[in-house]
Formats: sequence, C-alpha cells, structure tokens
Amino acid sequence: MPFRNRATLVLLLLSTPLVNASAAETPLPEALATPGETVVLTAHAEGMQIYECKAGTDGKLAWAFREPVATLIADDKIVGRHFAGPTWQLSDGSAVVGKVIASAPGAAANDIAWLKLDVVSRRGSGVLSDVTTVQRINTVGGKLDDACDRPGDSHSMPYTADYVFLRKD
Repeated sequence: MPFRNRATLVLLLLSTPLVNASAAETPLPEALATPGETVVLTAHAEGMQIYECKAGTDGKLAWAFREPVATLIADDKIVGRHFAGPTWQLSDGSAVVGKVIASAPGAAANDIAWLKLDVVSRRGSGVLSDVTTVQRINTVGGKLDDACDRPGDSHSMPYTADYVFLRKD
C-alpha cells in the first residue's frame, strides 16, 4: 500500500472514534427535565449572542450579555427567529417570551449554558400558542470571556443551539 493511502487510512481510523464521540447525544441534565410535558416543536438556532462592555457592581468593566439574534430552523426550513426578551417568534405569528428557571453548563468551555425557561407571555394562535416551557440544549459557542476596555462597545459571538418548545399534558 503506498504511503499516502496508509496515511489516509490511519487518519480515517484515528478520526472515527472522535466523530462517534461527538455525535453521541449528551443526556439532558436533571435540572432541565420537564416531566408531564410534551414536545410541540424542536428548532435549531443559528445566530449570535451579543454582549456589551459595562461596569459591573465592582466597578470593573466586563462583557455583559445583551441579547440573542438567531434564525430558527426546522425540517431544513427557516421557521422563525429568536431575539431579546428572550423571545421566540415563528412565521405563523405565534410567539413566546421566557424567563430562565434552571441552567446547566454547556459541553465545552466556550459553549453557553443549557437552559430551562418558563413561558411568561405569549401571543398569536399558531404553533407556540400553548407552549409552557422552552429548553435550550446542545449549545455550541456563544460564550465571551475576554476582557473589555471601552464602555458601550459590543461584541457578537456565533452560536448554535436546539430549542425545544413544550406544553403541559
């Protein structure tokens, strides 16, 4: 076997366990469980987490989360958007606003947290009209830990996540 083919085979064999390990689903943390609720919709989000440079309670400048801006995708189609509130709005006009009630760390150091949110308001009569809980899971990226030095500056960090919309049974 020529060297190039052996090298390719070795790389393929070495990368296979990594692909399988990353493809394995991370179990849902207990804090985010939703017993007695049924999934209404799962949408994949691709977007940005936007941060603003602000003085903290200690007077030191730090990046503070301001808002998400993301596109929601289901069945390979854009179905809505996610923005400040936090709000999720679908193309059918239905929308919900959530309040964080539980969180768990993301899988990697630069991944934003997984969240469980109670729906605190809703509008429209579409798919989200009876949603009571939203989970943010499978996050990748989005976290900003760098120092900032000019108040008012903003910085966007790309992220992806899956949002699971649930209703009480």
